Amino acid sequence: WEFNGSFYQPSAFLMMGIPGLEALHPWISIPFCALYLTALVGNCVILFIIRRTPSLHEPMYYFLSMLAVTDLGLALCTLPTTLGLFWFNVRRIGFDACLAQMYFIHILSFIESSVLLAMAFDRFIAISHPLRHPSILTKTTVLKIGLAIVLRGMVSLLPIPFLLKRLTYCGKTELSHSFCFHPDIMNLACADIKVNVFYGMIILLSTVGMDFIFIVLSYILIIRTVVSLTTREECLKALNTCVSHICAVLVFFIPMIGLSMIHRFGKNVPPLVNTLVAYTYLIIPPALNPVIYSIKSTHIREALLRALRRKRA
Repeated sequence: WEFNGSFYQPSAFLMMGIPGLEALHPWISIPFCALYLTALVGNCVILFIIRRTPSLHEPMYYFLSMLAVTDLGLALCTLPTTLGLFWFNVRRIGFDACLAQMYFIHILSFIESSVLLAMAFDRFIAISHPLRHPSILTKTTVLKIGLAIVLRGMVSLLPIPFLLKRLTYCGKTELSHSFCFHPDIMNLACADIKVNVFYGMIILLSTVGMDFIFIVLSYILIIRTVVSLTTREECLKALNTCVSHICAVLVFFIPMIGLSMIHRFGKNVPPLVNTLVAYTYLIIPPALNPVIYSIKSTHIREALLRALRRKRA
């Protein structure tokens, strides 16, 4: 402990693995390694394919590149502490290191939410105003959207580490996960955390919450446009371009909403459920997104097959 008058701050926190299954951590690490490997390789392949294929240099795939970079960041943020705990039982993480990991995890989560919103906007413009799509979403516009997304995440979350550092901590120093999460750290404090709770809720609702609402509104407008199409084939073709994005939205938002609800209202939820939802939220989307887009996107799949044929030749 670091003592300064009546102010206490732990030098480190202790991370937790999967409650009740500590003896099986080496075996449990196998599927985690597979998921991390899929996330790292899959997203790198997506970036490589888009970079090397001129026909994919358009807004939809620029946003997909942003999503892949964000997923890589999320995987790399949690990989060292998660596998370090499963393989070597390294539970200790320094206080400042924990705050840094927490900050980047939340930034990348907010960025992913915003990128999914940008992709929904892209699909709406492409389906509702196909002739104006190239003039609305130019390369410059896409770049500005990307910078705005990053700045929004960084600025909105900047006060969080400082709000946590001002708190007095005492008693337990055990986190609920193998990574640092804002509500988890906040609940270890023995000081008044009303400011942290209020600020965290406001930021969550004004960023991720608004993103989700606008994504839903975008698809309501897309469905209205698709219904007005003359033939069934045109309807299916238009909707088929949205399937990958809808899957990515569901894979990201469902676990995130579940984890937020558990941390704020699920005091009686078993620790195992809390842990599994947290891992689903942070590990499954980075692993599944490249798989979803490789399977459902014809252009990505064809570009990948061409690249494999050239390599074999």
